[in-house]
Amino acid sequence: MIYSKEVEEMCPVAQGVHHGCAPIPEEAKWVKAKEVKDISAYTHGVGWCAPQQGACKLSLNVKDGIIQEALVETIGCSGMTHSAAMAAEILPGLTILEALNTDLVCDAINTAMRELFLQIVYGRSQSAFSEDGLAIGAGLEDLGKGLRSMVGTTYGTLKKGPRYLELTEGYITAVALDEEDQIIGYKYVNFGRMMDFIKGGEEPKAALEKASGQYGRVADAVKLIDPRTDKEIK
Repeated sequence: MIYSKEVEEMCPVAQGVHHGCAPIPEEAKWVKAKEVKDISAYTHGVGWCAPQQGACKLSLNVKDGIIQEALVETIGCSGMTHSAAMAAEILPGLTILEALNTDLVCDAINTAMRELFLQIVYGRSQSAFSEDGLAIGAGLEDLGKGLRSMVGTTYGTLKKGPRYLELTEGYITAVALDEEDQIIGYKYVNFGRMMDFIKGGEEPKAALEKASGQYGRVADAVKLIDPRTDKEIK
């Protein structure tokens, strides 16, 4: 250790009261985290790239400082969606400190890692008060049936109004309008369920019908339109 001349010439003064770091909640325990291996948590972080062209939601399951599970969901440029594949391959097995300093190519994923790191080390995790934390695989449970990210995509203009393109239930196939051309419901197809039916041996047409549904007052609609082409659906 090298000290400056000024410090060397100082007289020693006792440090006094020092209780160490404050404990943080981790998996139903209060932990004084002094080293990386003291951290266990499951939580999420959201990040964005420098030009704010895209965003990433990152979910990590950390046990004893080591990332055991990573779920990477991105929306934006094609470069970022490809970086997500690399992140899912790189992150498991790293400590949260290593992951914070790993070049994941995309700024959005790096920023999500930073935000998530802060939540974890300050004890603001989803599993803070869950005894023994969440099992490895909790990330997949976030995706629900069909293991597909839930995406909301809507579009609107002042001149022509709103278009629903994709919502929690899935891909919107038809928008229901009333006599004033206001949206009162929609039809959708859940691609995750449809693919499960096809993989299970269903014919594509039958699988499409089984995975389709509707929301709202579709039965009361004056007309149905395709939100992507604006063509009326008979």
